[in-house]
Amino acid sequence: MDILKIPIMNKMEYDELINEQYISRIAFKGEYPYIAPFMYVFNGKSLYFLSTKYGKKIQLFRKNPKVAIEIEKYADDLSEFRFVTLQGRISEVKDPSEKKDVKKRFVDLIKSKHLSRSIMAALGHSPEEPPESILKEEKSFVWKLVDVENIVGIKNQ
Repeated sequence: MDILKIPIMNKMEYDELINEQYISRIAFKGEYPYIAPFMYVFNGKSLYFLSTKYGKKIQLFRKNPKVAIEIEKYADDLSEFRFVTLQGRISEVKDPSEKKDVKKRFVDLIKSKHLSRSIMAALGHSPEEPPESILKEEKSFVWKLVDVENIVGIKNQ
């Protein structure tokens, strides 16, 4: 009996998946792998994340910035699915211009997707604050995926 191998996506296909989604999972290296969900923005070249300035992920990031990131899309009945994993390193963005651009992209994402204000808590802000407060206050780190060593995209069709 032959084993059916799931088709691999090409770069255009996994870039499309990355571009249309906005939730990822990041696996950090610890005593055990530690996985946390993160919203992200993609500028066509790089993935960016906002992180609260507290929590286990910060300790693990400082100890070892190498991560695995997973982005997925699937039908409720799993008749269709696609996912991509990326392995690389998270780097804190320090450049003020780049940080501002990334934060603006997050504000635009929250507004264009009509996301609940509850998401603001995941970004270090109160749900009562408007999304624009991301631009005005330094309540979160801006991270960028760099030194990508491996990308694998899989689809069922």
